[in-house]
Amino acid sequence: MHFTRRETLAIGGAAALVTLLPAGAYAATSEELIAEFTGGADMAETGVELTAPEIAENGNTVPIKVRAEGASAILVLATGNPTPPVATFNFGPLAASQYASTRIRLAGTQDVVAVAKLADGSFARTSKTVKVTIGGCGG
Repeated sequence: MHFTRRETLAIGGAAALVTLLPAGAYAATSEELIAEFTGGADMAETGVELTAPEIAENGNTVPIKVRAEGASAILVLATGNPTPPVATFNFGPLAASQYASTRIRLAGTQDVVAVAKLADGSFARTSKTVKVTIGGCGG
């Protein structure tokens, strides 16, 4: 197979462009991630408790707590981050409680979403808006 000079330059330029695209260009959206986690199932609006500050002075360390009684897994997403998935907490049958606490990084003011898979196979969702005064992801 022989390439002309123009074809070679076009292929090389396309390859360079793909490598220079930001990582966020490949990231799935929050809704796609939720659909993958739930398998497209309907979600209840109650059953998950998400605690996060209303205003975070620094987006580098935002404390959150999530609880869902009877959950086997809880997915936490930050919808405005370049990569929305924050954490997935899995709970076994011997877990004393279905509760997790951590600190997350937020790029700016955005919604934090928690989706729980309950033991009966159903799903529950909640979200909370966190206002960030100083961004944590390069903002």
